[in-house]
Amino acid sequence: MAWLETESPSFTARHDAVDAQDAVEVLELLEGTRERLGSVFPALPEQVAVVLHGSPLALALAQPYLPVLRALTAPAGRRYLAGWFSVSELHVLCPRLLEERASQVPGSREMLMLAPAALYAHLTVAHNNPLLPPPFRPGSLLRHLQWGWLTAGAAQYFSGQTGYARPAIARRLREGSAPAFPPGLRDAALLGGSVLDLLVRRRGVRAAVELAVALHPAGPRRALVQAFDGAPLMEIEGGWRAHLGHMAEP
Repeated sequence: MAWLETESPSFTARHDAVDAQDAVEVLELLEGTRERLGSVFPALPEQVAVVLHGSPLALALAQPYLPVLRALTAPAGRRYLAGWFSVSELHVLCPRLLEERASQVPGSREMLMLAPAALYAHLTVAHNNPLLPPPFRPGSLLRHLQWGWLTAGAAQYFSGQTGYARPAIARRLREGSAPAFPPGLRDAALLGGSVLDLLVRRRGVRAAVELAVALHPAGPRRALVQAFDGAPLMEIEGGWRAHLGHMAEP
């Protein structure tokens, strides 16, 4: 099936004909996300293309990092890894497949429908932080893995997904061992947003943006101490675990 293109002021969507109306709605979502991010981030990616894939296989073939990352992610968070990004493109399942992927629990559909916005937020963080990919080179990829909780967490928080994550977080806390702090790669996609959410509640949006756009040379733990205004790491962790438990409550 031939690709069609639909344009908005800042984005171009490539999609199948059956997804034409959904493409318009995705572009509206991205334009709104771009406007919100522009009020807090120093710079924004320009003229980004979004590719709406009509099957999981097509998405995996276009973005081979994604199946690997999904396999490394805790089961509670896997369904929400519905796309990936490059320097100037977002690749994501089309909305009809995002809806099919959603579970029956409240918030699942909403989180998935915000996947394009989360990808653009992820790209915006990288656009403002030259140490992070894309492009995916050995050094930037290692940093992406080390700081996955931050990059994925910023994408989740600034796209609005965090507010819908309660059931998935509750499932994660029931399954397996307690998550690490900061969250490791296995939990980055699902729990990273909770770290940013706690930071915003304590120190405001500006602190979250500053944390996201400049990696601390001493590593994530030192970055968290600085972001939380010098609070001891043990105190930050305790606050985060309490916050995570609260987020998981019905």
